[in-house]
Amino acid sequence: MVEKAEEAAAPYPLPRVTIKFCTQCKWMLRAAYFAQELLSTFSTSLGEVALQPSTGGTFVVEIFHQVPSSSPSAASTVQNRILWDRKADGGFPETKELKRRVRDVIEPGRDLGHVDRHGGTKGAAAEACEDCS
Repeated sequence: MVEKAEEAAAPYPLPRVTIKFCTQCKWMLRAAYFAQELLSTFSTSLGEVALQPSTGGTFVVEIFHQVPSSSPSAASTVQNRILWDRKADGGFPETKELKRRVRDVIEPGRDLGHVDRHGGTKGAAAEACEDCS
């Protein structure tokens, strides 16, 4: 899903990833782990990874990035893309799958080493949130 970000959004010189996680489900540690993995892998390619507390069983990873305009006089636009949605994708992402999805947006030609050589793109088993169901 690709959408144009709001006009008032600040420009992102480097891509920004947000991880919205449910506090009622106690998924902050999981969100922090994914943030650490993305920052370790894309240390010079990502501007930030933000953790956004939420409720309702939410676990959504989204990226905001600049798309250069076709003409030099026009400003580049900021787009956002949902990389993972627990409810839509079923469960949580494997770390290597999340890294692949980030790479495909910000550095499509980059080799991720062992992450690219092993198969498996299914998300972790769906974990029901008793507080938010």
